[in-house]
Amino acid sequence: MSDLKRSPRRISKPKASPAAPAKGAAKTPRARAPKPVDRTTMIEIFRRFHEAMPEPKGELEHTNPYTLLVAVALSAQATDVGVNKATRELFRIADTPQKMLALGEDGLKAHIKSLNFFNTKAKHVIAFSRRLVEEFGGEVPNSVEILESFPGVGRKTASVVVNIAFGDPRVAVDTHIFRVTNRIPLAVTRTPLDTQVALEALIPDEYRLHAHHWLILHGRYVCKAHKPECWRCPISDLCRYPDKTLG
Repeated sequence: MSDLKRSPRRISKPKASPAAPAKGAAKTPRARAPKPVDRTTMIEIFRRFHEAMPEPKGELEHTNPYTLLVAVALSAQATDVGVNKATRELFRIADTPQKMLALGEDGLKAHIKSLNFFNTKAKHVIAFSRRLVEEFGGEVPNSVEILESFPGVGRKTASVVVNIAFGDPRVAVDTHIFRVTNRIPLAVTRTPLDTQVALEALIPDEYRLHAHHWLILHGRYVCKAHKPECWRCPISDLCRYPDKTLG
C-alpha cells in the first residue's frame, strides 16, 4: 500500500440561492409617472399647437368621405406615403362604393398589392362598399358606431373619418397619439380606447376638432418614439417627460 496519504476529497458547497422576499414584504418602488398636466397647462399646450398650425390637415389623400374611409382602412400597418402611392390611380377609377364593386376584389388587389395584408384589406373594402350601397344608398354615415360595425373598420378608423369628413370633434388614437398623451402627459392611460375617452373629456372644446391632427403630427415629426426632438419642441417647457433629449 502506498505510503502517500490520500488528500481528503473537497466537497463543493452548493451556492446559496437568493432569499425569496418574505411574504408581505414591501417591493422596490418603481419610479412614478409624472402627473397629468393641469387644465391651464393643457389649454396653453393646444394654444401653441393652434398658433403653429391653425388648420392642420391629414396626410392621406382623398376626394370624398368614401375615399377617405378606404384610405384610412388601408393605412393599418402601412405608411400614409405608401397608401397615397397605391390609391392615386385607384381613386381615379373607383371613387364611390358602386365603382369599387364594379372594379371587384381582384381589380382592387392589383392597385393595393404594395401594402401589407392587401388580400385581407381588399376583402374588407369590397365588403363594406357592398354594405354602403345596400344599406346607406352609397353614402358614408356620420356615425362612429355604425362605421365600427363595418369589416376592417375599428374605433380609430371610424373616428378619423367622422372627424375629417363631417367635422365631428373625435380624437382618434394611434401609436403616436398614445405615446404623446402619456409622455406629456395629458393623461395616463393603458389602452388607445382609454386614451380617446380621456382626451375627448379633457381637451377644451375650442381645440378638440383639430387635436387629432396636432397630436399625430407632433408624435410623427417631433415627439418621436426612440429619440424625441425635445430641443425643438414648442411645448418642451410644459411637458413633464423626465427623459428629455438635448439634441
